Amino acid sequence: MLSRRFDREIFALALPALGTLAADPLVSLVDTAFVGRLGTVELGALGVNSALFALAFFVFNFLAYGTTPMVARANARGDAAAAGRRIVQALFLAALLGLATLLLVQLLAKPALVAMGADRLLLEPALAYLRVRALAIPAVLLILAANGAYRGFQDTRTPFLVTLVLNLVNLALDPIFIFVLDWGIAGAAWATVIGQWLGALSFLWLLAGRDRSKLGPVIAVPRLAELRPFLRIGWELVVRTFVLVLTLALATAVAARLGVVEVATHQVAVQIWLFLSLVIDALAIAAQALVARYLGEGVGADARALSNRLLLLGLFLGAVLGVILWAARHLLARTFSEDPQVVAGVLAIFPFVALMQPLNALVFVWDGIFMGMEDFRYLAWAMIASAAVGSLLLILVIPLGWGLAGVWWAIVGLSLARLLSLALRYWRPNSTRVPV
Repeated sequence: MLSRRFDREIFALALPALGTLAADPLVSLVDTAFVGRLGTVELGALGVNSALFALAFFVFNFLAYGTTPMVARANARGDAAAAGRRIVQALFLAALLGLATLLLVQLLAKPALVAMGADRLLLEPALAYLRVRALAIPAVLLILAANGAYRGFQDTRTPFLVTLVLNLVNLALDPIFIFVLDWGIAGAAWATVIGQWLGALSFLWLLAGRDRSKLGPVIAVPRLAELRPFLRIGWELVVRTFVLVLTLALATAVAARLGVVEVATHQVAVQIWLFLSLVIDALAIAAQALVARYLGEGVGADARALSNRLLLLGLFLGAVLGVILWAARHLLARTFSEDPQVVAGVLAIFPFVALMQPLNALVFVWDGIFMGMEDFRYLAWAMIASAAVGSLLLILVIPLGWGLAGVWWAIVGLSLARLLSLALRYWRPNSTRVPV
C-alpha cells in the first residue's frame, strides 16, 4: 500500500493551485459560454482565437514551471538570496517577453488568423477579438512568473486568491461589455484584458509590499550572465510546450477546415477537456514543488514515495472526473451553445473527452514529477516524439475523410505517446535521473 503520509502536504498545495491553474482556461470557458449566445460564427471565431492564444501564452509556461523547482530547491537549502534572484529574473523576463509578444501578435494578427483556418465569415469577428485580447499578454506572463515564485515557496494560497479576484472581474464584466454595451465579441476580450491586468498588478503589489522579503536583500536588473541558466531551462520548456500547443493548434486548424459547425463544436469540447485537465494538473504543481523540495533536502527516497502516491491519486481523480463529465454531458453541451448542430456534435465528441481523463491524469502528474527533478531536456524530446505522432494523424484527417472524430483520435494518439515516453523513463531500471 502506498504511503498516505504525504497526502496533507499534497492537498495543501494542490487544492489552492487548482484555482490558480484555471485562470486563463476559466477565462476562456466563461467567454465561450457568453459568446456562444451571440451565434455560431462568433463561437467559431473565438475557437480560432483560443487556439492561437494558447500557442502564444502557453509557450511561456517555463516562467512558472521553470521557476518553481529552482526556487523550491534554493529555499530547501536555506539560500533565500538565490531564491530571490530567481524570482526577479523570472519577472524581468516576463516583462520583456510580454512586450515583444504583444508587438508580434499585433503585427501578424491577420495572417495568423488566416493560417489558423479563419475564412471570410470568421475573420472579421476573430480579428476584433484578437486585437484587444493581445493587450493582456504582458499581464499573463507576469502572472505566470509570480505563480512559479509562490509555488516554489510552497504557497499556492496567495495565487489562488489573486486568481479568484481576476476571474470574478471577468465574469462580472463579460455580460456588461458583450450585451449591455453591445460590444459583441470584442467586449469579451476587454473583460479579459481588465481582469488579467488586475491580477498581474496585484502580484507585483504583494511582492513589493507584504512579501518583499521573498525578493532577497537587493533588487537589481539581472545581467545576461545571470539569466543564462534560466534561459537554458526556459528553452527546453519552451520547446516542450511549443510543440504540444502547436499540435493542439493544428487540431483546431483542421477542425476549422472541416466547417464552421465543426470548429464551433471543437471549441466547446476542447475548452471543457482542457479545463478538467487542470484539475489533475493541480497534482502536478504539488509534484513540482514537493519533489524539488525533497531533492533539495537530500531525501530521494521520500521524493520517490511521494511520486508514487501522486500517480495513484491522479489516476483515481481522473477516473472520477471522467464519470462526472459523462453524466453531465447533455447539460454541458447545452450550456455552451443553443445551435442544435453544435450540441449534437459536442455530444458525439464527449466519449473522447470523458475517457481521456484518467490518461491525462498520469501524463500530467508524471510531467510534474520530472519538472520537480528539473529533467526538462527529456521532457522536450519526449514531447517532440509524441507531437510527431499526433500531427501525423491530424494531417491524415481531411484526406482520409475521418471528420471531427479523426481530430480527436489524433489527440488520443498524442496523449498515449506522451504516457509511454514518461512511463519508460520513470520505470527504467538504474535510471540516474529518477529518485529512488
